[in-house]
Amino acid sequence: MEALTGYIFRNVYNRYFGDADRYFTPFIASRKLNSKEKNDVLPEHNQNMDVIPQILTNKSEEFCYIASRLKEYYGYEEVNLNLGCPSGTVVAKNRGSGFLAVPDELNRFFEEVFSMTDVRISVKTRTGVENNENWENILKIYNEYPISELIIHPRCRKDGYGGKPNLEDFKKAVLISRHSLCYNGDINSVEDYNAITKEFPTVDKIMCGRGILMNPGLFSEIKGSRKASPETLYNFANDLYKGYKEIMSGDRNVLFKLKEFWIYFSKNFEEPDKVLKMVRKADTCIQYEVAVGRIFGI
Repeated sequence: MEALTGYIFRNVYNRYFGDADRYFTPFIASRKLNSKEKNDVLPEHNQNMDVIPQILTNKSEEFCYIASRLKEYYGYEEVNLNLGCPSGTVVAKNRGSGFLAVPDELNRFFEEVFSMTDVRISVKTRTGVENNENWENILKIYNEYPISELIIHPRCRKDGYGGKPNLEDFKKAVLISRHSLCYNGDINSVEDYNAITKEFPTVDKIMCGRGILMNPGLFSEIKGSRKASPETLYNFANDLYKGYKEIMSGDRNVLFKLKEFWIYFSKNFEEPDKVLKMVRKADTCIQYEVAVGRIFGI
């Protein structure tokens, strides 16, 4: 979700739906925040939202430096450690879910960061790298530290986003963990949400990524509202388009971003492949506007 769910998306989503209790930024991976990362965490770009910056690193000093800057310059009292990213280039450096392959180093990392920073730290994690053999041991490491929230995507890194989440691994966390738990993974419908909450009635938090891109009204539906109207979906998509045009130069860059968004957003329509093909054929912003108008019958 790194390329899609920055502050432009968050603001447009919050304007039309606003049913997310909190938002997590794309990860920050170095001491020196680049202009994109700075814009993403600026308070003026995140008004009326509870936003948690996410950090990707396996170095305690780097983590604490970034966390302290986020607190001092931008006012963030909580950050999230990304132990879930399955990207090969990330995992190869023992970052993201790759950090789970070296539990002793992970334990030392937590010991150091919790002794060096007063910023609250939540964690998003997978259950292992190649397999889940060390999952119970990883949970025991987490239990040693005052993690504010443990967000669990019950897949190993090797699984990517394929197959089904391993609910037995999440059940093990429910039994073992002393932390406040949040479930993440394949919540794409109200039925998916109901199945998870029925299976784990003591867990009252879920995180959605792809599910919200496929159906921005999902949280509203979960909370009892009707499906988003075509008019709302059109206005949402149109404002997202306008937002990208304001901050990006050149039709090519804008369309690259939007075409990736429509891979998911096209699922709102009866013939998603046909809809996605219409968007992908656009080579200019004018052509994109025409295609979206045809999709919505405008």
